[in-house]
Amino acid sequence: MVYHAACVARGCHAAYRVVDMPYRSYDDPASALANARRLVGEGGAMMVKLEGGSAARLEAVHALAATGIPVCGHLGLLPQSVREPGGYRVQGREPEAAQRIQDEALALETAGAGLLVLEAVPTELARRITEAVGIPVIGIGAGVHCDGQVLVLYDLLGITPGRRPRFSRDFLQGAGSVEAAVRAFVQAVKVGEFPSGAESFN
Repeated sequence: MVYHAACVARGCHAAYRVVDMPYRSYDDPASALANARRLVGEGGAMMVKLEGGSAARLEAVHALAATGIPVCGHLGLLPQSVREPGGYRVQGREPEAAQRIQDEALALETAGAGLLVLEAVPTELARRITEAVGIPVIGIGAGVHCDGQVLVLYDLLGITPGRRPRFSRDFLQGAGSVEAAVRAFVQAVKVGEFPSGAESFN
C-alpha cells in the first residue's frame, strides 16, 4: 500500500488522498502508528482508513489522532473481514446490530476519527448516523442521506466481472468516455439522484 499510495501521490496533486491500512496492520496501537507513519511519510497519504469499531480499533484511532495522523473509520460491511459477519450482506438490519453500528460511529468520532465510511447498511440507519455524528459520512450502499458517496471505479464503469453490487450503477453506459462517466457520477451525487431507492437497502 505504501508503493501504491506513493504512485498516486506522484500524479495527484488536487484530491485528498485517503489510503486503506492493510489487513492486520493496525491490530494494536503500536502497529497502527508505525504502519500509518509509513503510509503518510513514504506513501504521501493525507489520511489513513481502518475498519471496525471494536475497543482495540478505538485505541488505534486514538493513538493515530493523538499524533496528528488523520483517520477515517469504516463501519457496516467490512471487506477486510467479510467472512466474520457472514459474507457480503447488508449489515445493521436487526435493531441490536443497528444500535451497535451507531454506537461505534459515535465512539470512532470521540476517539478522533475525522471521516466515516458506511458500507452496505440500511438507508434509515445511515441517515440516523449521519445526523448523530459531527464528522462527514461517506456512503457506499448506504443510501442517499450520507454527506457524500463513493463507488468502486469498476462498478461505476460497469466493468466488474460477474454480479455487480446492487448499490452500483453503470455510469459509462451512454457516457462516451471514462471521464464523462466519472463526471456523470459526481453530478448524480451532487443533485441527490444517486443512489436511488433501487440502489439502496431497507
